[in-house]
Amino acid sequence: MQRGNFYRGYEAARGMMKLAFIEIEDLCFSYPSERGERHMALDHVNLSIGEGEFVAVLGTNGSGKSTLAKHLNAILLPTSGVCRVAGMDTRDAARLWDIRQTVGMVFQNPDNQIIAAIVEDDVAFGPENLGVPSEEIRRRVDEALAAVGMTDFRGFAPHLLSGGQKQRVAIAGTLAMRTKCLVLDEPTAMLDPVGRKEVLDTVRRLHRESGITVVYITHFMEEAAAAQRVIVMEDGKVAEDGSPEEIFSRVDAMRKRGLDVPLAAEVAWKLRKHGIDLPENIVTDEDLAVALCR
Repeated sequence: MQRGNFYRGYEAARGMMKLAFIEIEDLCFSYPSERGERHMALDHVNLSIGEGEFVAVLGTNGSGKSTLAKHLNAILLPTSGVCRVAGMDTRDAARLWDIRQTVGMVFQNPDNQIIAAIVEDDVAFGPENLGVPSEEIRRRVDEALAAVGMTDFRGFAPHLLSGGQKQRVAIAGTLAMRTKCLVLDEPTAMLDPVGRKEVLDTVRRLHRESGITVVYITHFMEEAAAAQRVIVMEDGKVAEDGSPEEIFSRVDAMRKRGLDVPLAAEVAWKLRKHGIDLPENIVTDEDLAVALCR
């Protein structure tokens, strides 16, 4: 199936969704400054993400994207407004553990998340803290490691793993909690190209095979192009929200925001400016190759 046909089908299905998995209404959040003032990091954000969506979030430093991510499992709480996850208000202290089991977080540096001396012990840490029976923990660890392709490394010490492998272990740790939503805050920022590919391939496979909801914050445009939907943050607000084709066809607008677009989208944009008739929905190298061959 061609990419364009897939996304037309996706948008139709998205329009039929009745229940939002994440609901953000008029969300504001401010940090204290050194002068005693408040810095508005999120400014009246309204956003809805359906169950099973794969959403990429883009923005320059200070745009609010990481602050937004930390609201999704109640690391941060709204200064005003509401953030609901699977119907649970993140301000409800009685639902905190339920929310954090529902939404798993993976951050930039996997070394800050891995705490055990052995891979399988690290994956088991979350379920153990929840009081899950030992037999069930073993089953969850087996399933989580298999899901991220790390079964053969279960007995390894984490410091012997590559950066990409460590991030996959971190993802496995969230899956063992029976996570329904995976929020990744620039998970490949510290990785080499091989590690970045490992992590992105793992996330795409989990989304495809398990239907897990994914919120993927990144500054790599090619990674964002793999999502079904792209949200662009600017000055604490949602500046753009659409499919990768829609967002990355607006090359001038993205540049004005200090953001790039995938190389294929930029090449297509330059070729169109020189009079070559190409469709607007070119995002990947494959899209560009197909269009040029026609």
